[in-house]
Amino acid sequence: MDLRLLRFFIAVYEEKNITLAAERCFVSQPSISNGIKQLEQELNTVLFLRHKKGVDVTDEAHYLYPLAIRLLNDVNTLPQLFQQRTERLPLTLANFPDLSQSQLAKVFATLNHNIANLSLELVDHDKPADARLTLDMFKAEDEIFLPLWDEDYVLCMLPDHPLASLTSVTPEQLHQHDFIECPPCEAHQQTIGLLACDGLSVNLVAKAEHKTQVMHLVQAGLGISFLPTGVLESANQLVTVPLEGPRMFRRLGLCYPASKTLNPALSECIKVLSQSVTATPAEKG
Repeated sequence: MDLRLLRFFIAVYEEKNITLAAERCFVSQPSISNGIKQLEQELNTVLFLRHKKGVDVTDEAHYLYPLAIRLLNDVNTLPQLFQQRTERLPLTLANFPDLSQSQLAKVFATLNHNIANLSLELVDHDKPADARLTLDMFKAEDEIFLPLWDEDYVLCMLPDHPLASLTSVTPEQLHQHDFIECPPCEAHQQTIGLLACDGLSVNLVAKAEHKTQVMHLVQAGLGISFLPTGVLESANQLVTVPLEGPRMFRRLGLCYPASKTLNPALSECIKVLSQSVTATPAEKG
């Protein structure tokens, strides 16, 4: 359908007069009349009843009017919509599993609030991406690490565990307790090493690759373990107790390439997050 015919129709509908509609559309009166006749033929309906003083509007015209207005508005906004798409700043972020959900939400909210037209895509940690939200230990040699927050490790267990009533625990008090290990975890290796130096040990009853899996095993009552506070945000049924001794924590932040030109969205992302860290020190827990 010729959109010009809809414009003629709207003008006649609003002016209730062919002559006034022609003046409004900057065309001749016959052009308006012929256009309305063509539209009526295409729709197989009568839109206006003509008389000497102007036109009367039919029920079919009343039905068509809001549809025509909406259609023309949609057509008029198409260029603007495509312009907005070309102005979007795409940014693909990969994030490590088992991170603090509240801290991740703060990061995404900060980016969304401070970067206009940001188009954010999140992918798994091992997928190609512009940058990664991950642990500092996973920074590659050709990457820069921007620290964003820390998460302390705490001992976690079910409420009925013998250690659950303590306000803190010493390495000696862990001796011979059933322990769930996360082999890639430096904090776990540090704890086991501390015990070994004093001739102590824990009973390694289970292993898991991810911190959330360790948490599920603790929740199931298999034993105790050390987990970062970020992972434990949703584990309200577990009791957490700090360990007396050297602080065990993990540092999380943004890893991005050091040797190649950054896309505009990533450059803005680094700028915004750097200012955020400067203004508010990285939170612990």
